[in-house]
Amino acid sequence: MKIAIIGANGQLGSDLVEVLSAEHKILALNHSDIEITDIDKIRNVLSSSKPDIILNTAAYHIVPEAEKFPGKAFQINGTGVLNLARVCADEKIKFLHYSTDYVFDGEKKSPYTEEDRPNPLNVYANTKLSGEYFALNYCDTSYVVRVSGIYGKVPCRAKGGNFVTTMLKLAKEKPEVRVVNDEILTPTPTFEIAKSTAELIKTDAFGLYHMSCEGEVSWYEFAKTIWDTLKLKTPLYPASVKDFPVVVKRPFYSVLENVNLKKIGIEKMPDWKGALINFLQTLK
Repeated sequence: MKIAIIGANGQLGSDLVEVLSAEHKILALNHSDIEITDIDKIRNVLSSSKPDIILNTAAYHIVPEAEKFPGKAFQINGTGVLNLARVCADEKIKFLHYSTDYVFDGEKKSPYTEEDRPNPLNVYANTKLSGEYFALNYCDTSYVVRVSGIYGKVPCRAKGGNFVTTMLKLAKEKPEVRVVNDEILTPTPTFEIAKSTAELIKTDAFGLYHMSCEGEVSWYEFAKTIWDTLKLKTPLYPASVKDFPVVVKRPFYSVLENVNLKKIGIEKMPDWKGALINFLQTLK
């Protein structure tokens, strides 16, 4: 299969390239290669390269910035996905688009399934939800995959890192570190997402999927596992979301349950803690 990966040099994209290149021919596309807000440029790139499937990891995901520039966020997270879906439909290309746990408001307080009604609380989440609808409704051969708290070996280009790298940096630079213990989710390494994606695209089971590790954890407990595993000495303390200035509304609970993956026999997502420890061992 020939797979075009948009955002191939990013945090998730780089692991997709690594995992999928073992079995497939990869067309690695970065921002300099394709502009998803320009449908004509998309059409030119894809009609000449003719991939069997496109995996889209491109997103405007600096959440506070999206509040200041909602038009720009929608242009990339909404219109950009619409453009890709339209071209994929026209060119008979399968389409997989990655979305976010932030489409939920956190009020449920138990794991969200694909059947639960989204209620995004901020601009970023609203634009990502619009992208989901565009993908599913404009391309019949599309998958939408929601992920949660992702981290990988290659830093997120827009944010300059991820939670793990941020914690390691703070542990080196600060006299103490405080992390919120009242925001609950299931952080997931990008390598695990790439492995499950490899299984998903072997099927023609198009539709909406959750793809996160098993279990749930607060950011503080997650950080404590980093401290314990790497034997960090800097004091680590729990804090509340209320202790930090509120820049943008976020869900306090956004755990995902992978119901639809399990229905098609993909049950390979590990527990969050084991996945984190395995990831930390790759950093040594």
